[in-house]
Amino acid sequence: MNGWERTLEIYRPEMAEKKTDLTVGQFLEAVKQTADIDPVTLESYAKSFRKIVADSMGIESGNTRFDYKGGGHAEWLNKVHAVKLRALTPERIQRWKKSFLAKAKVDPVSQRRARVSVNSFLRQARSLFSEKKVLLHLGAIELPDPLPFARINFEQEPDKRYKKTFNVRQLIQKAALELSAAEPEQFKIFLLAVGAGLRKKEIDLLQWDAFRWKERTVRVEASEHHDLKTEGSAADVAIEPELVKIFRGFRARATSDFVIESERPAKIAGYQYYRAEKHFNGLIAWLERNGVKSEKPLHTLRKEFGSEICARHGIYAASRLLRHADIATTSEYYVDSRARITASIGRLLKGAKSSKSNIIPLDLARRNTVAKRSKHA
Repeated sequence: MNGWERTLEIYRPEMAEKKTDLTVGQFLEAVKQTADIDPVTLESYAKSFRKIVADSMGIESGNTRFDYKGGGHAEWLNKVHAVKLRALTPERIQRWKKSFLAKAKVDPVSQRRARVSVNSFLRQARSLFSEKKVLLHLGAIELPDPLPFARINFEQEPDKRYKKTFNVRQLIQKAALELSAAEPEQFKIFLLAVGAGLRKKEIDLLQWDAFRWKERTVRVEASEHHDLKTEGSAADVAIEPELVKIFRGFRARATSDFVIESERPAKIAGYQYYRAEKHFNGLIAWLERNGVKSEKPLHTLRKEFGSEICARHGIYAASRLLRHADIATTSEYYVDSRARITASIGRLLKGAKSSKSNIIPLDLARRNTVAKRSKHA
């Protein structure tokens, strides 16, 4: 007779409060329970949102924030989660944005990074209030009006199109000489990124049965260990004969079902977890030492792959091989041009021979010449 709201007030007051006056923690829990968002992606959104909340409300976030064992992180988290959602007005968020940008140095590079960073935080945090993926599923829960990110504009960012900053041909040959024998796992990662355009998670969990040796392809598909970024991410990616031969050699000596050997097990986690973390970090350090200066050196190899395909075969081929959700995504990062015809990656690997290993095949022309001489002798 009194209605559901009154019943909640009498028997479950905590639910009544949750319905009408949520804290940040209660909101995030509700989203976690109902939203159509991958758990790892959701946690990434939540981290950005917590940063904005903490900065906006003046909650200290020094080094103790990262003290997971001593309780510092839990204490910081409790303070953030206790903030009332209604306190995060668009005006407060706007002040946070202006303050974030004002802290950047005045040089163009720092200003560019600040604009990219603030947009990234805003974009991810705002995704927690997506009408289709979140709000539609929250039921009777009432949110502040206006929502925290209403009327908040993104900063204008520089052109996102990929620009080459190093000689990828020289880098491939140097990797063949320095990594193939000394750091074989790093070399495999390098080849899968620059030669097949695979993403980090795809490389980490790639298994040997993904190779179709006769077809010279690598099959990227969902598995028991991970899902794909999008439905369009599933595909058979063609690789060159030289790469097939190299990976056949690695396969003959493999001790695991996974292409990248690692002592860490594969597991599904609610955070970014990589079984081959050690090898990724080692390769990233090597890339940085060899001129790959970017925030994500490993992902830059995938961009080089896309750039080469786009230059030689056009943007539609690049979009297909990069397995983007749509051509618009590819167009953001690459210019459609087939004017520059260059040597393939496979040709660069021919003749690059490690002093400690014969894993890299000799140039076919040289072998044919030797064979002819032997025959006439």
